Amino acid sequence: MLGSFVGVADYGAFIAAIIIFLLIPGPGNLALITSTGKGGIAGGMGATFGVIAGDQLLLWAAVAGVSAVMLAYPAAFRAVQWAGAAYLAWLGLKMLLTKPGDAPILQIKPRHYFRQTLLITLLNPKAIVFYLAFFPLFVDPAQHQGLKTFGVMAATIAVLTFIYGLVAVLLTYFLAARIRASPNISGLLQKAAGLFLIGFGIKLALSK
Repeated sequence: MLGSFVGVADYGAFIAAIIIFLLIPGPGNLALITSTGKGGIAGGMGATFGVIAGDQLLLWAAVAGVSAVMLAYPAAFRAVQWAGAAYLAWLGLKMLLTKPGDAPILQIKPRHYFRQTLLITLLNPKAIVFYLAFFPLFVDPAQHQGLKTFGVMAATIAVLTFIYGLVAVLLTYFLAARIRASPNISGLLQKAAGLFLIGFGIKLALSK
């Protein structure tokens, strides 16, 4: 591993943890895929920037000490879990109930994808747990350099997320181009995405 870097304990392990975190299937990945399928590369990149913005908000919230509040008041974290579960289930239900010819659940506007993916990220307990619990473990108390350390961590996360999002969007776009001409396949994919979102919501609601 790369060892400590600007107050980040084992910088190599930190990078590996971020990559693994990005690869874990979840609402964020589904949002990128769905946004790209609906809005093309522009929609997918809008969603990618939404994920990046949500990550940065959670990271700096952890820096501001929100983690201490969550540990002191577990009910607050549980409330966020339920809010995230309800939002994902609601979005999934809308996708399931959409009929051919209806306006798309996700408008083909990058700013819309940005807002929606930002909300998904902020309400995703997986991301909250990482930034409010796991993320502080990579701070080296002996070599910590204040905002410089957190700035390096924030920049690393943003760059890795951008690269991951770009690759995911391009792969999804070129695969989607092959099936975009078929309304039946497109409809089935939307229903499947809706079921996945509802499943994610139920999983989050039942998690302890």
